[in-house]
Amino acid sequence: MWWKILTVWLLCMVGAIINGTLREFVLNPWIGAAWGHVLSTVLLSLLILAITWSTIGWMAPSSPAQAWAIGIAWLALTLAFEFGFGRLVAHKSWQVLLADYHLWEGRIWVMVPLITAVAPVWMARLKGLFH
Repeated sequence: MWWKILTVWLLCMVGAIINGTLREFVLNPWIGAAWGHVLSTVLLSLLILAITWSTIGWMAPSSPAQAWAIGIAWLALTLAFEFGFGRLVAHKSWQVLLADYHLWEGRIWVMVPLITAVAPVWMARLKGLFH
């Protein structure tokens, strides 16, 4: 089952990379960086939910605990990728990496990790995989 979970997470990451490209080259020039960030965050969250909806039956968690384990694994992988790539490859400072989490500045990126963590449980319940 874990290879399926990793495969779906990788699919979400491909979606995230496409979403980031769309934000930088289309949304930001069109509506500005602040609104581009908001719209991009919402679009990526919806994409994660759609991918999870489409694949949750294939991953087949047998209990809420198993669905939570998928979500927590995805969250850990996502944060490790975001901060690991950001620090080690892109050489960004912690200040820059954490800026997207500044809710008081209109940065709502925290929605993406939260959706990533709860998507498997939420979609499994909506699909009636367990009660």
